[in-house]
Amino acid sequence: MQQVVYVASPESQQIHVWQLASSGQLTLLQVVDAPGQVQPMVIAPNKQRLYVGVRPTFSAISYRIDAQGLLTQVGSASLPGSPTHLSTDRQGRFLFSASYSGETLSVSPIDAEGIVGGPIQQLDGLSGCHSSNIDPQNRVLWAPCLKEDRIRLYDVSAEGELSVGAQEDLHAVDGAGPRHMDFHPNQRFAYCVNELNSTVDVIELHSVAGKARTVQSLDAMPQGFADTRWAADIHLTPDGRFLYCSDRTASLLSIFQVSEDGSITLVGHQPTEMQPRAFNIDHRGEFVISAGQKSQHIEVYRIDQESGKLQPLARYAVGQGPMWVSVLALD
Repeated sequence: MQQVVYVASPESQQIHVWQLASSGQLTLLQVVDAPGQVQPMVIAPNKQRLYVGVRPTFSAISYRIDAQGLLTQVGSASLPGSPTHLSTDRQGRFLFSASYSGETLSVSPIDAEGIVGGPIQQLDGLSGCHSSNIDPQNRVLWAPCLKEDRIRLYDVSAEGELSVGAQEDLHAVDGAGPRHMDFHPNQRFAYCVNELNSTVDVIELHSVAGKARTVQSLDAMPQGFADTRWAADIHLTPDGRFLYCSDRTASLLSIFQVSEDGSITLVGHQPTEMQPRAFNIDHRGEFVISAGQKSQHIEVYRIDQESGKLQPLARYAVGQGPMWVSVLALD
């Protein structure tokens, strides 16, 4: 499997493109000058396009991905608010953009050439909307709203239109600040990292009552941690056995083992690059790539397949303020 790593650095307005070897070594392939402060990224399901949100023009940039993973810009479309997080539906027909500062969630069409167009729907008044996450069945969009301490749920129609479904939302505890999510590959559970109290909520997607519900909430920080909690990103390994989340104040990655019933157990912490706003996991589940927003570097770790603990391998200089990591499997 050939894999490519994309790292977005808004302060230098660059995307660094790296080849990821089976050893975990990175080789720089390309540096793209983006048309603005590039932040969130998402790879199209067909692996032929990369979509990037930029500021201050509030735009979604479409890049063609060639056979080596290199990027060429092929389109640009406006967004109604400053993009904080981008995602697509699982068929690659629509782009969803969450805007924290704009308090909006928007839907943009993706045409037959894989190019994003202007928004066709805009939902306003989502206080602190931090991400948009399509469920495994491609039917419900989950939108964590940090300042509301809840995740709003929207049904997604065949035309990409969002509407409030039978379950309007799922509440977190007061002051938690839900931020980013990931879904377990067994399609039974979801996991949400809460920014303000650095906890991870385990969500059962389909309970006996027919609604999603939180079944566990676990502290991600070391015992006795007394500084400001400031969690950021969360990812599961492709096999669903391990889960990781980051905290920016402590500059660490929290490591969890995931049981068959979806519950998680904290097994340790890995110091990482300064202010790890973003990280990701390769498609083999062998490596974690963590970006230091204040270190101007990324670092690669090998995942121990028994414990999930991380072994540092190497660090690499990137652009200024790196804050997004996406990984593409070419094969």
